[in-house]
Amino acid sequence: MADLQALHQAILTGDAVTAKTVTEAALKEGAAPLALVQDVMMPAMDEVGKKFEANEYFVPELLLAARAMKSSLELIRPLLAAGGVEPAGRIAIGTVKGDLHDIGKNLVAAMLEGGGFEVIDLGVNVDPQKFVRAVKEKGAGIVALSALLTTTMPAMKTTIEALAKAGVRDQVKIMVGGAPVTEAYAKEIGADGYSQNAAGAVPLARSL
Repeated sequence: MADLQALHQAILTGDAVTAKTVTEAALKEGAAPLALVQDVMMPAMDEVGKKFEANEYFVPELLLAARAMKSSLELIRPLLAAGGVEPAGRIAIGTVKGDLHDIGKNLVAAMLEGGGFEVIDLGVNVDPQKFVRAVKEKGAGIVALSALLTTTMPAMKTTIEALAKAGVRDQVKIMVGGAPVTEAYAKEIGADGYSQNAAGAVPLARSL
């Protein structure tokens, strides 16, 4: 019998090899893919988020846990799709135009995947029209904008304006984050939510 506690622990400690091995064994024994995600993997990532908030974990631990989660998800995602199980939501994420920083954005994307969301990663230096296309063509319900420079923060506002101009602003929720971004700035540009860090992005996306 596959030890599901071992899967929880493997994600918590960032052990991708064990996470994959236990997931494979559990699936062979007939474990329900959705139950593995909801009952074991998501609680493990929630615990990782709490440890980060409490300063027990730092960015390297978050990245390792997200990688372990991803190794399990790679086995499970095709089975969920085949079974017609919908993800918690579809999120288009990217670092805004003019900004080439991707560590924070990658970390948030990994945490969101761990939280059960389908993530469309648009990369860095993303033109506002790319976000518009992600909503129109790929059905993203949330748009997540990242900026790591004060000089590129205005591109967040430009992107929100582009979504409004394209007539899709009302269809999506917009969340923003990045080192120089504040709650006050998020409100000023008309975003729906702001997260100070990667761990907070998951509960924020769920609430949106």
